[in-house]
Amino acid sequence: MSLPWGPAVATGVGSLPGTSSLEAARIVAGELPRFVHVVELPHRGPGADMIGRTGGMLASVSSGLGLETTPDGWRISGGRGRQMRRASSFLGEDLDALEQTAVGYEGPLKCQVAGPWTMAAAVELASGERALRDSGAVWDLAQALGEAIGAHVEDLRRRVPGATAVVVQLDEPALPAVLAGRIGTASGLSSYRAVDPLDAQRVLGHVLEGARRQLATAGVHCCAAGVPFALLRSSGADFVSIDVTLLDAEGDEGIGGMLEAGLGLLAGVVPATGDGVIGDTRASAPLRDLLSRLGLEDDRWLAPIAVTPTCGLAGASPRWVRAALTACRAVGHVLRHDEGDVAEVGDDG
Repeated sequence: MSLPWGPAVATGVGSLPGTSSLEAARIVAGELPRFVHVVELPHRGPGADMIGRTGGMLASVSSGLGLETTPDGWRISGGRGRQMRRASSFLGEDLDALEQTAVGYEGPLKCQVAGPWTMAAAVELASGERALRDSGAVWDLAQALGEAIGAHVEDLRRRVPGATAVVVQLDEPALPAVLAGRIGTASGLSSYRAVDPLDAQRVLGHVLEGARRQLATAGVHCCAAGVPFALLRSSGADFVSIDVTLLDAEGDEGIGGMLEAGLGLLAGVVPATGDGVIGDTRASAPLRDLLSRLGLEDDRWLAPIAVTPTCGLAGASPRWVRAALTACRAVGHVLRHDEGDVAEVGDDG
């Protein structure tokens, strides 16, 4: 499998602080010129968050899978109500900003969508229980997600015709908890039963296949501990996006197997929040150490790797956003042994 990004190129996870789509898109275009992504700005409120945003995409292809807000988050509702129209409007602003700032861009373009298991763990049914409780509801979510992602990929290609590839990132921060049976019920007195890995694989694989039907590169982002690497491989993910600093010995083994199988790695190495100064040596240490532990220090192992912050940057200060993304580029320079040095960056960078 050929991955669409260059060796140790820098990109973002998705979310940024602030409320201006155009300002955020300009930062991405300036700081990540070889691998841009669609910005997400959750500080704008309900509908701009990961779940509401994805709900808006679902509502555009399925009249029965709109969402409405509740005191605890989101609930499935029929029809395309005010909050789903708001979510669609936010997404439209983000895509308009992308189109404006990506004129002439030639390179991979990444979008982010909440994955089926994180959606199922987050949204409520009419009963007040999570969709996770009902396997039929989970499957309905997966089918609608596959269709919505296909439409989204088509729209991205139309808006950024120079993009060499579309990369679809399914955000699944809840997946380890779903598999371990750690998602609490509405009463708070118990948890939903652990999902069988084969069921998890089937549902996740269906959504990934929806992206691949549009010839997109599709993978999974999980910044939690305990990433189920074997399940992601069997689901058909083309890449994984993880926080490298959370890996243990079992995680090392999982990453090594994925790289040796030709899958890609979006390696989260730069802290998502911080201040002060972060040098290229410090920023690159987690990834250099990982490759050393795996015995994959030959430069050819950089080909499937892209460098990112450890998670989204929504909680970062504007200064740290630029510092973190610049540091991600610096990691690539260090690993590729590029000519010249990349200066330390931070609050003054």
